[in-house]
Parts: sequence; C-alpha cells; structure tokens
Amino acid sequence: MTSTTQTINISANLNEKTALVTGAASGIGFATALLLAENGCKVALNDLPGNPRLKQAVDAITSKGYQAISAPGNAGDEVLATEMVETAITDLGRLDFLVNNAGTPGTKSPIPAHDLDTPDQNFWTKLLQVNLLGPWYCTRAAIGALQKTGGAIVNTASIAGIYGNGSSSTYAATKAALINLTKEHARAFGPDVRVNAIAPGVVDSEWECRFERTDEFMSKIPLKRAGTPEDYAEAILFLCAGGRYITGETLVVDGGLTAGPSTQV
Repeated sequence: MTSTTQTINISANLNEKTALVTGAASGIGFATALLLAENGCKVALNDLPGNPRLKQAVDAITSKGYQAISAPGNAGDEVLATEMVETAITDLGRLDFLVNNAGTPGTKSPIPAHDLDTPDQNFWTKLLQVNLLGPWYCTRAAIGALQKTGGAIVNTASIAGIYGNGSSSTYAATKAALINLTKEHARAFGPDVRVNAIAPGVVDSEWECRFERTDEFMSKIPLKRAGTPEDYAEAILFLCAGGRYITGETLVVDGGLTAGPSTQV
C-alpha cells in the first residue's frame, strides 16, 4: 500500500474523534482514512474480508504512528454490514464520522445506455446492494452512536448520479438514489447528525472500470487533470470536521468538468 504523495492543504484537530470508512483498502477510501488519521482521528478501515490490501492499508497508517484498525465486512450484505459496523464501534469506543465510500461499477468497461441486455437483473442487484443498500445498512447500524456524539455522515456518490453517463445507466441510477437518500437522512437525523455526500468526477486511481482519457477529454476539465484520491479525501474531511451548517448537500468535486464549456462574448 503506497501512501499519499500529494500535499494536503486542509487540516483539523480530530484528537479523540473516531471514524469508520468503508471501501478503505485503496483509492478514495484509503486516502480519506489516512487523512483523518493524520489529523488525530482513530480510524476503522473496512473492506471485503480476505482482501490482502486491507491489512496493507491499516499497516501503512499505523506504521506512521497513527491510530487505525481493521473492520472487514461486506457493506452490501445486510447481516454482515450490521455486524461489521457494530464491531467497529465497539472497537473504536465511539463513532463520530461514518464515510460510506464502498461502491462498485460492476463492469470493467463502460456499458452504453442503449445496451439493455448486458446490465441484467444480477448486475442491477449487485450494484443496488453495494452502492445504495450498503450505505443504508451502515447508516442504520451506526446512527445511534453518531447521534450520541453529534457526528457526521459522508456518502461517496458520483457526478454520474447528477448528470448521467458514467460506467452504466445502472451505476448512475444507484448514485442518483444515494444523493436522494443523503437528503432524506439529513432531514431525518438533524440536528444531531449532519449527512452530506461528495460527487467525484474523474478519479486517478485503480478503479474496476477503465475509461479512455484522451487529450481532448482532459482538455474539457478546467483544472486539466483527473482528481486524485487525496483531492476527494480533502472534501470528505471538510464535510466531516467542518461545514457545521451544511447538511443534505452533495458537493461536486470534479475539477470543473461539469461547469460547462467556456464562452466568450
């Protein structure tokens, strides 16, 4: 497990705070867990049981002198997710932040919207279980502990959930539903718990679905690069530790990709 090499420009005093980050063995999840730990937070890293990268991720954080524990479990399985969250809270001693980051595209290459055969019922079921029901399972199991600490939840959605496209229409639909669920939970659990989401754009990390990144496409991003896991981790840290009057919102973090083309008058 490699550590971040990008300079992080946001910090907070999270001593005595704790967090559970799902899908934390790599990518955005790992960068978030590391950033939280660097700011004093004790972090439980979740990923699928048996994934060797989970232990590597925990070791990468603890080797730096920060506090991190392993919380293996399938976030998309109701029983296993509930058990995982409850065990993590017990091991942490309390829970201040829940980052529902675990997700899957379910495909190694994009599926065009006109293809109604490839995303069959099994495909839909898998993506619904992981991308939508997973955050719901984890939130349901964690909400009592979060209410006690006045904590926060951050869900990892996608710009596909706002504008469509993405790896498939199925993926976009699950992320759109997660954005709506974020609003519902913000209304339901305020004022004790804030609930927000981030909507990442292009991610420069190992992701199951690979997209062709032509020079023409990258030129459409005002910041002229893909977002790193650390870019998204900064946004998650802000919504966890800051933004005291922000809830029910989805923060688009895409380098300006969806801002639209520039115009000259």
